[in-house]
Amino acid sequence: MHGDAQCSEAEVSFLVRDLARLLRRRFEQGAALEALGLTRNQGFVLVYIAQQQGLSQARLAELLQIEPIALVRLLDRLEEVGLVERRLDPRDRRVWRLYLTAGAGPMLERIRRINRAVGAEALAGLATAEQTALIEVLRRLKSNLSEATQDGVGVSEPPTAA
Repeated sequence: MHGDAQCSEAEVSFLVRDLARLLRRRFEQGAALEALGLTRNQGFVLVYIAQQQGLSQARLAELLQIEPIALVRLLDRLEEVGLVERRLDPRDRRVWRLYLTAGAGPMLERIRRINRAVGAEALAGLATAEQTALIEVLRRLKSNLSEATQDGVGVSEPPTAA
């Protein structure tokens, strides 16, 4: 269906899934070359917290669309290596707030460097206007799907630094 003016919904779904898989694989390869020592998901956690210091643990699980227990494992590892700190909310002792430690700055820069390289590789050969149009189309697709979501998960904007 590559030559057709209109693509099928299934083709869009498969292309986006394959693109996400390839982006994940290229990030992981870059992380291995950099000896980053973190998974892509751990990197996402750091980027989200960097943009929203004091974010609650429950809200971060929503944003990442993962189960809270899976997030706890990610946070345990990041806390263990000294990149994240959990603090009880002074107004609600059931809520954990998340903060980056001073040592997280250099790690964030390494994550951003890998993401820039992967992004440049993915966008190679596209003119600036094509890149802008691509971003707009992807945002529209996300908006269409977010509006259709009953529970509102996925409505938030992704971090811009990743």
